[in-house]
Amino acid sequence: MRTAIRRPAVLAAAVVATLSLSLTACGGGGDGAKDKGDAAPAPADRTASGAHGEKADAAGAPASAAEAHAPAAPARAAKPAGAAKTTGGKAPACTFEDVKITAEKQDGTPTTHLTLTATNTSGHACTLLRYPLIAFGDIHTAKDVPAVAKSKPATPVVLNAGEPAYVAVRINNGGVHEDNHVVTSFNVNLFAPEGPAEGSKVVKAPLGGVAVDDAVAKTGYWTTELRNGADEF
Repeated sequence: MRTAIRRPAVLAAAVVATLSLSLTACGGGGDGAKDKGDAAPAPADRTASGAHGEKADAAGAPASAAEAHAPAAPARAAKPAGAAKTTGGKAPACTFEDVKITAEKQDGTPTTHLTLTATNTSGHACTLLRYPLIAFGDIHTAKDVPAVAKSKPATPVVLNAGEPAYVAVRINNGGVHEDNHVVTSFNVNLFAPEGPAEGSKVVKAPLGGVAVDDAVAKTGYWTTELRNGADEF
């Protein structure tokens, strides 16, 4: 529609050019030939800027009225500096500083299992290796809870920022046992590619604490969801 609005202006310019030629041709006096010679370039210039206005002028004007009013092409968003590239490589191993770990009781009475949840709070993807290294007693003397091999997932667990992983942990066989001891908090460490990582997290046990029998305690492997069979032990 904007092109149609411009067309009367182009026609008007052409009419003015025609009238100017007519007036010049009808001019009297002995200098008529000279006047014609002087007047000729003006209509030519006017015609070039009016009837043939589709061509760009020396200043680089738009090629046509339609182009003059055409919306500008949207600018492409620039990639932020240091934007991550997809390389197909593995995400680095999660450290204990990269995740938040919480514990909750699984359903059933008495409580025989916990579910640990590790949520990636690092702001970048990381790989949660193998299984948690859990110490229910003194971190310097307690033995790590052994892992159940059938719980190992087929592929490593890669967590994007904000994503969780889970692990099932057996803490006793149920009922009252003389070897049970109450735990209100415990230590959890992670694996690095070369073995146990440095440092650990203190995780609070569910409200009221839990009864732990170190002789029967077992842990599964980290997984994106607990599975029937693989995480039942």
